[in-house]
Amino acid sequence: MDLSIIPERNEIPEEYTWDLRDIFPDDEAWFAEYRALLTVPEEIAAYMGTLGESAGRLLAWLKFSDEIGVRTEKLLGYASCKSDQDIADGGYQDMRSKAMACYVAIAGAASFSTPELLAIPDETLDRFYAECPALETYRRTLTQVRRMREHILSPAEEKLLAAAGEMAGAPDAIAGALRNADLRFEDAIDSEGGHHPLSAGTFGPLMESPDRALRKSAFENCYARYGAFKNTVAATLDAQFKQLRYFSEARHYPTTLAAALDHNEVPESVYLNLIEAVHQNLDAMYRYVALRKKLLGVEELHMYDVYTPVVKDAAVKIPYEEAKATVLEALSILGEDYVELLKTGFNSRWIDVYENRGKRSGAYSSGSARPHPYVLLNQKDTLDSMFTIAHEMGHALHSYYSCHKQPVNTSDYVIFVAEVASTCNEILLMRHLLGRTADVKERAYLINHFLDQFKGTIYRQTMFAEFELEMGRMAERGEALTADALCEKYLALNRLYFGPEMVSDPEIALEWARIPHFFYDYYVYQYATGFSAAAALAERILTLGEPAVRDYKRFLSGGCSTDPISLLKIAGVDMGSPAPVNAALHLFGELVDELAGLDLT
Repeated sequence: MDLSIIPERNEIPEEYTWDLRDIFPDDEAWFAEYRALLTVPEEIAAYMGTLGESAGRLLAWLKFSDEIGVRTEKLLGYASCKSDQDIADGGYQDMRSKAMACYVAIAGAASFSTPELLAIPDETLDRFYAECPALETYRRTLTQVRRMREHILSPAEEKLLAAAGEMAGAPDAIAGALRNADLRFEDAIDSEGGHHPLSAGTFGPLMESPDRALRKSAFENCYARYGAFKNTVAATLDAQFKQLRYFSEARHYPTTLAAALDHNEVPESVYLNLIEAVHQNLDAMYRYVALRKKLLGVEELHMYDVYTPVVKDAAVKIPYEEAKATVLEALSILGEDYVELLKTGFNSRWIDVYENRGKRSGAYSSGSARPHPYVLLNQKDTLDSMFTIAHEMGHALHSYYSCHKQPVNTSDYVIFVAEVASTCNEILLMRHLLGRTADVKERAYLINHFLDQFKGTIYRQTMFAEFELEMGRMAERGEALTADALCEKYLALNRLYFGPEMVSDPEIALEWARIPHFFYDYYVYQYATGFSAAAALAERILTLGEPAVRDYKRFLSGGCSTDPISLLKIAGVDMGSPAPVNAALHLFGELVDELAGLDLT
């Protein structure tokens, strides 16, 4: 496809679009299920006040809850995918809104269950397990509910919180609509006066261009536009952290961070220690910045120089079909069953490949794997696009293994491990590419890309995590998240993380305005911890082979059957220890030194 223009949705060949008929055959079927689910709150009411009566009654509720969960997941998944493929399509936006409202209504009706489950005496629950062995399937779920006892409110209060869920999602929805549908950017201009369309999807590839004038133009035009709406975006972030504070206080948590991490059974020390570890290893980042400046041959290194390859003439176009073949080769070490699943995803239209006007930017895997996952890409035929394929299919197959190996109630893995499988795929792909080349320039290009992964995933995401932590603390102190305050804090962090050799251009102070992950409730730190765990897992797989692959697939199949630290121990990595993070940061420093030692003349 010609990727120099952004086509309309109906101009994309069908084979490069996802086939959502595997969820619902058409919109009419979706609406039929929507209407059927509207009656579910009445069905739920029949269970109220009965969960502690008998083991059979408790089991019936848990099975019914699973069934409704799967159905609402499909309802929301279909509408979300449809709306993401063209955010300007009001019909699908309405369907998504209807699905969310339906989900909230069902959650509100079911909110009685948690207080009732907590009210069952321990000895009664033990008797239920003995009387009804089928309840063992739900022991982990019931234990998790009861673990949260001090944060669960009365039935009436729980119903109010559940009903507020739709409003709580409003800041993210508003900011997303602004970023993806309403913002329009001036074309970027190259050194010869040529015009290049600038969008959320093209910004990344433009930042990789060897044409510095083009990069500078794209950088300035992008942030000029965000600057025009900085107060709007700041207001959405202020609302986001106000709602996080509201819910954390309502559930008796001391901070928004504590509330977010407790849900996934992750100690706060993991978050805080990550920031501290990166602070102690900023010297390696500073060496990288100085090396990039030297290799680019510039007097000043600007923020628009951060992503362009440092090795001239090494960047190549990698068409989508070639990228898929390379990913299959690289991941063959994970076994025939893994490769066959990848092929199925590639050949059965699990993936929406190319950008079109109005399409959501970035990339994701839907997470749901019933009947299978869906992956959104914005393919640009670059090396980065090939790594994105490996990354998102890592998410997809993680979901597939978990959903097909675990019962419904323990099939959803928690966010802490969400980036491990995806990043492990990326590292295996990089090791594969490095292992098949002896060309100095190509090797330097790949090492630089690997370093950029480290920079973007450990250093950059930790910087985001520190910024998010500060936003949370500001909200907890009752301070407003104004655009000026956010710009000041973000610019200071950028200077700290990139060091004295980097010119922190004034525009970069606005970068927070285009980061959707700040609406994901302390999500970003897990990219850094996930990368560290993935680096350790990839090294173990490459070193030990089949035994390590076997352990890794047990992890992929684990869902949330135990806490995330224990799941990773099954795969052979202890994230309760600082060792994986320290090892990853040490490897970054080694790669910087290797690149510095290559003769690129």
